[in-house]
Amino acid sequence: MTPPPAGPLPARQFYALLAGLMLTMLLAALDQTIVGTALPTIVGSLGGLDQYAWVVTAYLVAATASTPLYGKMSDIYGRRPVLLFAIGVFLLGSLLAGISQNMLQLVIFRGVQGLGAGGLMTLAFTVVSDVVSPRDRGRYQGFFGAVFGTSSVAGPLLGGWLADVDWRWIFYINLPTGIAAMIVIARVLRLVDTPRRPHRIDYVGAVLMVTSVVCLLLATSWGGEQYPWDSGVIIGLFVAGAVLAVAFVFAQTRAAEPILPLRLFRRGTFSLANIGSFTLGVAMFGGIIYVPMYLQLVRGYSPTDSGLMMLPMMLGVVFTSIVSGRLISHIGRYKWFIVAGAVLSTAGLALFTGLHTDTPLWQTFTFMAVLGIGLGMFMQPLVLAVQNSVAPSDLGAGTSTATFFRSLGGSFGVAAMGAVMTAQVDRSLRESLPSALAQLPPEEAAAFAAQQEAAGGDALLQDPTTILAFPAPLREAVQQAFVTALDHIFLIAAVVAALAVVVALLLPDEELRHQVGATARPGDGTAVP
Repeated sequence: MTPPPAGPLPARQFYALLAGLMLTMLLAALDQTIVGTALPTIVGSLGGLDQYAWVVTAYLVAATASTPLYGKMSDIYGRRPVLLFAIGVFLLGSLLAGISQNMLQLVIFRGVQGLGAGGLMTLAFTVVSDVVSPRDRGRYQGFFGAVFGTSSVAGPLLGGWLADVDWRWIFYINLPTGIAAMIVIARVLRLVDTPRRPHRIDYVGAVLMVTSVVCLLLATSWGGEQYPWDSGVIIGLFVAGAVLAVAFVFAQTRAAEPILPLRLFRRGTFSLANIGSFTLGVAMFGGIIYVPMYLQLVRGYSPTDSGLMMLPMMLGVVFTSIVSGRLISHIGRYKWFIVAGAVLSTAGLALFTGLHTDTPLWQTFTFMAVLGIGLGMFMQPLVLAVQNSVAPSDLGAGTSTATFFRSLGGSFGVAAMGAVMTAQVDRSLRESLPSALAQLPPEEAAAFAAQQEAAGGDALLQDPTTILAFPAPLREAVQQAFVTALDHIFLIAAVVAALAVVVALLLPDEELRHQVGATARPGDGTAVP
């Protein structure tokens, strides 16, 4: 095993802390994806189909909006109490979600989960930055990238399996893992925690930031689904979000201790890395969530099987996260790993535009592997670049900003790609369904029309089992409509990822600092032209 870096913790305690932090990240990463495959089962148990989307949206909005608050609070109060508070809130939300008796309760308690989750991922990265120098940090943060990549695939798979057993265990399973993480962190982190310092909390900035993010995320989540994009509700939410965002920026210029110190954006590396995090979120979350849809709707695989078939992407993320992290620590520079990761991610997404109804599986697996390899080289070095560019007193705020922009990009990406998917599928079906129906006997065509009317017109978009049971002409028309829509989605995601390549090329080629904690200063690294 690689020896721990020189720092304030002995080897045994360092690895114990690392394990606790990885468990913490596992909690947050799993719950981003574990619920999706179980939602039909949950709705069947609790009812409330009209609140279906809110089970995901409540978690997403709460987690994204609270992320920057945790970073700043940990800079003021210390990492240990804030991280323990975040885990406690997350576990409380998990317990309450598991005992929910109706959909409204589940939505509220998923929001409580999200409030805790906002601190889990960002504080895990921040604590590592407190005990490991930027030069050594890459090799350990690579393991966190591997946890994140594994969770993105294991989440839907585990969620589908637990839904068959008892969907409530999707939430109860967090309790033993979270308690173990709390015990380790409570014992070890007190030895190296940052001291509490005099502070003035920016309450105005916190309220403005949270309300702005909530308005924008609700607009993108509801647009094209609950309300038309040109409705007064969606336009009003976008306007309110923009006005509140401007007010937040103004408030940050006046606050004694701003939630998001705007001076950090004067550093080119900090600004560019956060732009890269945002574009990564849009491309990654907005693109790869549709790969299982292709496997289920077009190729006919079950949710469990489609989760297993995502293994090439997961293995790519895990392998390159670990290997690139170790190489970055050895070389002492990160820029060209980010560039290579952005290029490979773009290539992987572009390859997915070539998917057809009869694409050989080995080609699909190859596309997944390319994308996974790229994401593994791209995600964690961006966080490392942010941490290397800020002073120790700003590590919490800086790290949470990078996580926030990635989550925000993912939220917008999912909403935008969903709108494209819906519009493109509707357009394709309007063109192809009449000729497909004309090929059916009159009684089958009438039965299909009755089925659609009974389902409110949405059966084609919601139930893979129903689609696969259609007569051949209808099934082929629907599957081709999805393939066409997916081509558009992956093309958009590839274009966004290409912007990340440009951002990566603009990053300064800075050397990672060797210092840890108070001895480290931004700018200690040297830039190479």
